Amino acid sequence: MSEQASTEVKLESTARVVAVMGDIITIESTSEKPLVKNEVVYVLPSRRSNEAVEEQLMAEVLRVRGNTADIQVFEDTRGVAVGDGIIQTGQLLSVDLGPGILGMIYDGLQNPLERLAAIHGKFLQRGVAVESLDRAQTWAFTAVAKIGDKLRAGETFGTVPEGRFTHKIMIPFDTDGEVEVVWIQEGNFSVDTVVARVKNERGEEVELTMYQKWPVRRSISETLQKKGKTTRQYPNTPLVTTQRIVDTFFPIARGGTGCIPGPFGSGKTVLMHSFSRYSNADIVIVTACGERAGEVVETIEEFPHLQDPTTGGALIDRTVIICNTSSMPVAAREASIYTGLTLGEYYRQMGYNILALADSTSRWAQAMRETSNRLEEIPGEEGFPAYMDSAIKGVYERCGVITNEEEQEGSLTMIGSVSPAGGNFEEPVTQATLGTVKTFLGLSYDRAYKRFYPAIDPLISWSRYLDQLKDWYGSNLSPEWVEDVKEMQKLLVQGDSINQMMQVTGEEGVTLDDYVTFQKSFLLDMVYLQQDAFDDVDSSCPLSRQKACFELAVSLIRQNYNFADKEVARDYFVKLTGLFKNLNYSHDGSPEYNGYIQKIEELRSQFIGSAKAA
Repeated sequence: MSEQASTEVKLESTARVVAVMGDIITIESTSEKPLVKNEVVYVLPSRRSNEAVEEQLMAEVLRVRGNTADIQVFEDTRGVAVGDGIIQTGQLLSVDLGPGILGMIYDGLQNPLERLAAIHGKFLQRGVAVESLDRAQTWAFTAVAKIGDKLRAGETFGTVPEGRFTHKIMIPFDTDGEVEVVWIQEGNFSVDTVVARVKNERGEEVELTMYQKWPVRRSISETLQKKGKTTRQYPNTPLVTTQRIVDTFFPIARGGTGCIPGPFGSGKTVLMHSFSRYSNADIVIVTACGERAGEVVETIEEFPHLQDPTTGGALIDRTVIICNTSSMPVAAREASIYTGLTLGEYYRQMGYNILALADSTSRWAQAMRETSNRLEEIPGEEGFPAYMDSAIKGVYERCGVITNEEEQEGSLTMIGSVSPAGGNFEEPVTQATLGTVKTFLGLSYDRAYKRFYPAIDPLISWSRYLDQLKDWYGSNLSPEWVEDVKEMQKLLVQGDSINQMMQVTGEEGVTLDDYVTFQKSFLLDMVYLQQDAFDDVDSSCPLSRQKACFELAVSLIRQNYNFADKEVARDYFVKLTGLFKNLNYSHDGSPEYNGYIQKIEELRSQFIGSAKAA
């Protein structure tokens, strides 16, 4: 909470509780102060769980009906009774935006969990809050605006160093029209120190600090499109994840959207951890909304010790973790994705490339379903609210590429994992997500069971960005890149059809040519679509290496071979697969790498039939 919020919380209650049903409470106004949708209110339970703490349970107004309203409480409501007081803050559910966010571990309401644990112990008490930005820490503020400058919402008036990033201090995003800088100072200050004063169009002086509050359910970029110079751009650059199957076959554009549906145990979390570590994003926002506590704890413990392959520093220095486990209150889980997106939009507005990972949106949708059921709304398919589809679209639509007030380009890419029960991709959350995103990375339990990683099924996955990024691939990789990829995709389909036929008839039931086609598709799957997550080299494959690896695989696949029979063909492709895998484990340009290239060429030369492509 900000100082303003803290002051308001001390005011007397202006409403009271009239009904309680789980975390949904009906309240009634007892004053002239109107009840407003999405307003933050505080419940004052008459029976506290800890008498030593003055409990104030944070809640959000969901529905207003005259002088009564339904609110959802973000914490446990035990002890709340009819007649308990309600304090209205007059503010929407908001987060603090300023220096000190990077490297933090928050819950869905931007409470810093490590600081809460240090003050109140590992078992977090309800009704307590800590400032999301450390007020004791000082930052070296450098003014970039001078007295007399005219600025608009979103324009920079100062900067502070935040790790290896330059954190821009911007004119509040809700500012109307132009403001004139009348006073500004430089030095080391805390985030709530007044560092500048501006005069607005009404002639009023407004004090500016290094942080501002912003409602999580409102898009920053949409607001600045109306008030400032921010414009949306067309995504035309890929997000390089260093996973070959993603970057080559099913790319995600920087500023685009993607989803990873899959059953339990198919490797969603491991794949998203790989994206967060190796992708070419500047800042990563990891939102764990409703996952099992063990997975979340693993994330929290692992990230501070992982090395950032780009800088050599700690990965956590460019990461923000927002975690709400399945054992935490439902309402906070629902808010966590909006909190993560708002933090991502904030850094995008500075001109950085942001990757937002949500694990998993199924738990988020289930939180919406529980809230909707308690509000007794008419349910949609499988009990999910009828507005779930539009809610999912509204989340992903906040991504994109923008040009900010300084004509710098920033992007926000979102990849959400979906956990359909039993791996059923026909369930409502998966279908609503598929109708929104432009890359679908479908995980297969069968591939995960065979220890294929990533377990992305190339036969059901797709990307609409492959053609969209054709010009970029033509300029940076090769003019024929997209056509070659599509040719290999067709090969995978052909190989699967032949494999299914052999399941029925055996190898004797297919021709030698068909058998060779199957072996070629199997080679592509084994040596290119799969990567060893535990190998220092193969765990991350840069785009330049992907190009060399793909071109070698394509040349081997297009080659015409002279095989006497199927046994000879099988023996050749088994040896070729082994050599290619060892090539993947070798450093570029090393003697081992060059040696495996030579062995592959020697093996190929033994069975070449014609230089003409097959």
